[in-house]
Amino acid sequence: MKAAVIGANGQLGSDVVLALDAAGWQTVPLTHQDCEISDLHSVEAVLKAIRPEFVVNTAAMHNVEKCESDPERAYLTNAIGARNLAVVTGEVGAALLHVSTDYVFDGKKTTPYIEGDEPLPLNVYGNSKLAGECYVRTINPRHFVLRTSALYGRKPCRAKGGLNFVDLMLRLAREKGRMRVVDSEYVSPTATDDVAEQIALLSKTEAYGLYHGTAEGSCSWYEFAREILSLTRTEAKLSVASPDEFPAKVARPSRSVLENAALKRERLNCFGEWQGGLRRYLKQVGSALALA
Repeated sequence: MKAAVIGANGQLGSDVVLALDAAGWQTVPLTHQDCEISDLHSVEAVLKAIRPEFVVNTAAMHNVEKCESDPERAYLTNAIGARNLAVVTGEVGAALLHVSTDYVFDGKKTTPYIEGDEPLPLNVYGNSKLAGECYVRTINPRHFVLRTSALYGRKPCRAKGGLNFVDLMLRLAREKGRMRVVDSEYVSPTATDDVAEQIALLSKTEAYGLYHGTAEGSCSWYEFAREILSLTRTEAKLSVASPDEFPAKVARPSRSVLENAALKRERLNCFGEWQGGLRRYLKQVGSALALA
């Protein structure tokens, strides 16, 4: 069985390739240089040559500020790109798993969002990703749309300057000895290898549909930073930043916590608590030499 991974050199895509390989797929990694998803002809040429049975799309323009300043490019990648993949996977008879985001919600719900909640994005990024979801869900019946949140992984993320939140906190602690982090925004920090394992599990099923896929539980960014310092026994002064101390240039959801309701209903959820994912990540990258 052959699978193709779009965005295979990215933070999530690199782990998806490993997980699919381990699950028995013959995995074909595709980068931006191999396939330009905003160009239908490029997608057709590549996928019709490969003829995969399963395609995973991890490619996206997810720098929120750049999406806001260049909405045309954001929609070409996040919406039209998803459409092109849905069209061509339908033509070649492949199932498509499209990775989406918690940013399709406005963050005003006080309890975790489930798949049936109405999306209401606050910015261009969220709107373009929601448009991509709609294309996938209406064009290729054999689809999985997997929304996830607050990702971090071993592969550097170019959109975040090469550092994920965990690495950034440890660098600030090491170089400055102090940091201030907001506690007014809540997320479910999720390790990319956990998402990759969930994708590999879904790839073996025909349980098509819309899913939320994040680590269990939630925390503020401040609480996340505190746990990072605690697990690594890093000495640094961590304090709470006021909500207006780091003013956002683009509106973002303040509580984008997702509940994996559909995965649990299908008995397919393989996510554990977010603290466990963080502990494992720190061991993998060697940042925690003395875990508690």
